[in-house]
Amino acid sequence: MIARADHQQARQSAQSREGRGPLRAALLGLGLAVLTTQAALAEDTVIRSHGYSYFGDLSYPADYPHFNYVNPDAPKGGEISLAASGTFDTLNPYALKGVPGSATSLLYESLLAEDPLSNTSWVPADVYGESYGLLAESLEYDEGKTWVIFHMRPEARFSDGSPVTAHDVVFSHNLFLEQGIPSYAEAVRKRVLTAEALDDHRVKFTFAEDPSRRSMIDQVGSTPVFSKAWYERTGAMLNESRLDPAIGSGPYVLDSYDVGRQIVYRRNPDYWGWNLPVNQGRFNFDRIRIEYFLDDAATFESFKAGEYLFRSESSSKKWATSYDFPAVKEGHIVLEELPDGSAPGAAGFVFNLGREKLQDKRVRQAIALAYNFEWTNASLQHGLFKQRDSFAQGTELEAKGLPEGLELELLRSLGDLVPPEMLAEPAVTAHSSNGKKLSDRRNRAKASKLLDEAGWPVGDDGKRRNARGELLTLNFPIPAPSAATLGGIIENFMRNIEQLGITSQYETVDVSQFTLRRRERDYDMLFASYYPLTGAGTGLRQMYGSEAAAYSVFNPAGIASPLVDAIIDASLATESQAEEDAAIRALDRALRYEFAMVPVWYNDKHWVAYWDVFDHPDTQPPFQLGVLDFWWYDAEKAAALKAAGVLR
Repeated sequence: MIARADHQQARQSAQSREGRGPLRAALLGLGLAVLTTQAALAEDTVIRSHGYSYFGDLSYPADYPHFNYVNPDAPKGGEISLAASGTFDTLNPYALKGVPGSATSLLYESLLAEDPLSNTSWVPADVYGESYGLLAESLEYDEGKTWVIFHMRPEARFSDGSPVTAHDVVFSHNLFLEQGIPSYAEAVRKRVLTAEALDDHRVKFTFAEDPSRRSMIDQVGSTPVFSKAWYERTGAMLNESRLDPAIGSGPYVLDSYDVGRQIVYRRNPDYWGWNLPVNQGRFNFDRIRIEYFLDDAATFESFKAGEYLFRSESSSKKWATSYDFPAVKEGHIVLEELPDGSAPGAAGFVFNLGREKLQDKRVRQAIALAYNFEWTNASLQHGLFKQRDSFAQGTELEAKGLPEGLELELLRSLGDLVPPEMLAEPAVTAHSSNGKKLSDRRNRAKASKLLDEAGWPVGDDGKRRNARGELLTLNFPIPAPSAATLGGIIENFMRNIEQLGITSQYETVDVSQFTLRRRERDYDMLFASYYPLTGAGTGLRQMYGSEAAAYSVFNPAGIASPLVDAIIDASLATESQAEEDAAIRALDRALRYEFAMVPVWYNDKHWVAYWDVFDHPDTQPPFQLGVLDFWWYDAEKAAALKAAGVLR
């Protein structure tokens, strides 16, 4: 893919700039002392910049007029309408209970620009690991990254016209520590010692003496900023479920809502930041309307009828067979496959490692052998997907073959933490199956042997029990809106699992119940995904590390591995792009060895269908689809469809 090649070329350029120095992380105690000394010596050197990347190189100069991929002359106006599944009962995206409404994060901004809908994508969307000032016009930090000062834009305003100040930034930071997700708050509290407003427009963060400064500046720079005055006036809590969202400083404000049915956002004509380079060609729609539907069939029929006009398709069956209705044939609806250069989410059937019966890896490997990707892809997914192996699939961070070079050097430095087979055998890959039949006899035999070895023999009734006489059972909940597409796949997976003598059950539950069960780890398995590996950062500890494994919502399997922890720590202490990449490959290799999930499928394209009233830049950036970011409404095309009676 061109997009993936661009991603790789960018990283390779960074590697050539940084060189291939020794892996400081591998030197353990001595390395930490060296890093501490270096940080102390670097305190006198202050770096000032209009943006931030860990290794210092920025693709866009201080006087950039706009991002390369946007259309700076994109017209403003019109409405885009999309669909959402299920329901919502809160418009506070940070509530710890309830189901948040879609796109509520559009209301808020941070010191550094972030993707308005997801923290897994970047702004800009054409480079990796770079951020540029939004509420902050610039920042300064010492070379050792022990502190950072953000210089805020005096013109920044909340949607009620009140100024955004450094005091709001400090208040928001503390609010997340006091009322945010516990795993997040705990991680940030350990690493950010102080947040202080030096004056109305300068805010300083001081960081803990950690061997790594990874993600600290990014972390505080990407935290949403709320109005301190609004929270004090209303008495609202960050973590409560409510339909009155906190005011923000973003380009959109809430226009209206009908619980469980519809949310409408409108572009704020008085938004303070329209003339910033970071915003040129972006946020072009006057209105964003989101329609809610309880099931996929109703959702699709409503799209065909023009009740909403943009659809990002996730069903291979629909993409292959359902877009043959008149509006498509007559050219009123556009179908596109746009390249997706991001590493796909590490999706799969996730094991709850907190369950005693699933703590033996042989049991997990046996269950995995019941999944037949080849048959599933051909029979249920129209051959449109590829099989996923890696947590960094399709990028140069994917571990392949035997470890070598800097990756091998790192793994050897970790001593007995690394199993010998990780050094002597290729990285774990998904098993292959006979695609002509759902049940693969060879894999079934392998799985049976593994279960026998793990102490779960088959009894006279064909059921597997342990020495205590307990049945080997599996419970697999799925949310109701996913049942139409995911249910058939899981049902066939469970059928193969039953053939192994495992008593299995998958149950369809409503979205609220599914959300609660996921948060409380009330499942044996579920379909979920981890953020893909894209680089080093302290967020890796929340997603894959032991420190919050018992409760982190970002770690649905509860991975808690000393080996994984050690590699994460090593990745955070690297000093060049080449060293960081090697550490992330080692982490990918270790996570696949731990086998916390059954890897399934991925798609390296965006499948989009939309009524022909929208346009997008000719060149799609690799890391975002960006429909609510840099697409726009074409009034002439819309008028033609309405004149023809095609749309209301």
